[in-house]
Amino acid sequence: MRQLRPGIGIPLWLGKQKIQNKVIITNLFNHLQTPIEDGWSVKVTQTRDFRGRNLTYDSHNGTDLSVPIGTELLAAAAGKVIRTISEFNRGGLKVYVDHGGGLITCSAHLARSMVKEGDVVERGQVIAMTGYSGLDSLVTFPWGTPHTHFNTWLNGEPVDPFPHDGKASLWRAGETPKPFQPQAEPEDEAENTRDEFSQSQFVEEHVKEVVSACLTPGAREKLQKYESLYARAGHTIAEMNYYPTRFPVRKNMYTREHPRTPMLDLPFDHKRFDGVVFSDEL
Repeated sequence: MRQLRPGIGIPLWLGKQKIQNKVIITNLFNHLQTPIEDGWSVKVTQTRDFRGRNLTYDSHNGTDLSVPIGTELLAAAAGKVIRTISEFNRGGLKVYVDHGGGLITCSAHLARSMVKEGDVVERGQVIAMTGYSGLDSLVTFPWGTPHTHFNTWLNGEPVDPFPHDGKASLWRAGETPKPFQPQAEPEDEAENTRDEFSQSQFVEEHVKEVVSACLTPGAREKLQKYESLYARAGHTIAEMNYYPTRFPVRKNMYTREHPRTPMLDLPFDHKRFDGVVFSDEL
């Protein structure tokens, strides 16, 4: 089981840095996903990460960023908080951020959210404190590895942020993500390079089609109650990716197909971390 790494996990539970200045990546996105209808699998039976190795497991569709409990989590890019929710059986406390350009990130297993739905956040802003909330922690404690499960969804679908198969990286630093390091305040305001965030745009008919086909009446009714198209679409993407079997209809709800664009930084403070290390290389 890929969550059980006591040599890495125990120091992180104690709030200690395992590798100086490094975020440990303990699981990557699996490019040989188990079919949704076969259920969620934490086994390693058919796996391939972006490097062609197997630092992942059957159903893993995110990146596990392992850091000490109580670490500040930062916005990986400018954006708008579209949802915060705690679901014990689905990743514990989660914060979802729309970064525009068809890109949403979701950070799971958090201890505390520092933002609320509707907040506009800047790149590098503190949005949460890390922990290991949810069912995963209960099942694996104390041998499990505390981590933030970091999802990236492009055009509403889960994607690997690392470059692979000729596709561009979503990390601004390429194959080795780095934290955002703010520059000194420019003397000339015209030189200010602060991100300009533009929230995503959606097609109402496409959102309606996906929501109407939802197989769970309670979830369908909840999504239909959102008056704002933006909120309804954002929550639908979140529900669709955490409860995929409820949604037999999947389609791009954005106004266009957005390309892969390097937008993200490692979501941790540059004063504490300078990059990542893969656990299978330790």
